[in-house]
Amino acid sequence: MTFSAELWDRGAAKVYEEILRHPFITGLTDGTLDHAAFRYFIVQDSHYLRAYSRALTLVAARATDADAVRMFAKHAAEAIEVEQDLHTSLLGPLGLTPADVDAAGSRPTTTAYMSYLTAVCATGTYAEAVAAVLPCYWIYRDVGRELIKRSSPDPVYAQWIGTYGSAEFDSVVESVLAVTDRLGSEVGPGERERCHRHFSTTTRYEWMFWDAAYRELDWPVG
Repeated sequence: MTFSAELWDRGAAKVYEEILRHPFITGLTDGTLDHAAFRYFIVQDSHYLRAYSRALTLVAARATDADAVRMFAKHAAEAIEVEQDLHTSLLGPLGLTPADVDAAGSRPTTTAYMSYLTAVCATGTYAEAVAAVLPCYWIYRDVGRELIKRSSPDPVYAQWIGTYGSAEFDSVVESVLAVTDRLGSEVGPGERERCHRHFSTTTRYEWMFWDAAYRELDWPVG
């Protein structure tokens, strides 16, 4: 079993099935998801992608070979481009402006996920950092693959689905999986367990991110 398959089997398989059943995801494909929930999602994803870009920069700094350094540095830049291009194209149809995104700030789940990811990438080993950032790549790719089979009657949702269900994004994810699998032979038992823990934790945060958007979760006080 490859290292990535090992990570998925122990830390993501069951959670991924719950993600596919979540009403946020099913609401995208049947068009019933309230635009207010998707607005929340796009705003929070904008904040998340900014932190994800910084996390990928930290992964690049820890990478042990030149090709991986270049790849993660490129992906860090592309994360910002995705935010600027995809989100900007969706803001108008959703009745949002860039100022609205900034004013909304980061909500509880987004803040927790960003903080955990940044901490692991800043203080963990290279393998731990890769394990922590991998679920965002992998789950979005697989969700995109699944949803693009049906797309959506809502053009806004169809546009979002098309981005993550594309061959281009699939190629990006496969390159990260290849790096992950090469690391599998290099990590010892203790580090391996930490990788599993980080991968499992950020996978759960992926489910929580969809759920927070569906419920439009806000700070309870203040």
